[in-house]
Amino acid sequence: MFFDDTTYDLIARGTILTAIGIVYVIALTRVVGLRSFSKMTNFDFVITVASGTVLAGMGRATDWQGFAQAALVMFALFAVQFVIAKFRKTSETFEETIQNDPVLLMVDGRFCTEAMAETRVAPSDIIAKLRESNTTHFDEVRAVVLETTGDISVLHGEHLDPAILEGVRDLREPERT
Repeated sequence: MFFDDTTYDLIARGTILTAIGIVYVIALTRVVGLRSFSKMTNFDFVITVASGTVLAGMGRATDWQGFAQAALVMFALFAVQFVIAKFRKTSETFEETIQNDPVLLMVDGRFCTEAMAETRVAPSDIIAKLRESNTTHFDEVRAVVLETTGDISVLHGEHLDPAILEGVRDLREPERT
């Protein structure tokens, strides 16, 4: 593509095509917005991972046709994400169709075993997240939520506003009185 010597061409392709690819991704991000690399939804996360793979393909292209194809794929990823974000914003039905609900894994220092079984999250996973959030006692924990992206959020403090858990699936058995 750039040099007759294989070694020089390999170095030039890897360096130049990757640099062009990164500038292209930055330009797409400026047009579409920062949401492009967010992890707000599981779909956003998939697009972020796919974008990295496609960028690597741009840097590994052996000819301009391969580079152009990868650039087109990158454009398509950004375009699809843009369209889906617009539909999610305007259609609650569409939102519910493509989006997983966050799930409550722990409430007031007690594990929600049914939710943990359904989501295949082990107590040790939750305990690791509690340590990361500087939780020192289970009784500090108001809630632990498995988010739609697979992240685990730990909520602690004196009081938990119920609005924070709006839309979070609660699989606990109703308390009997």
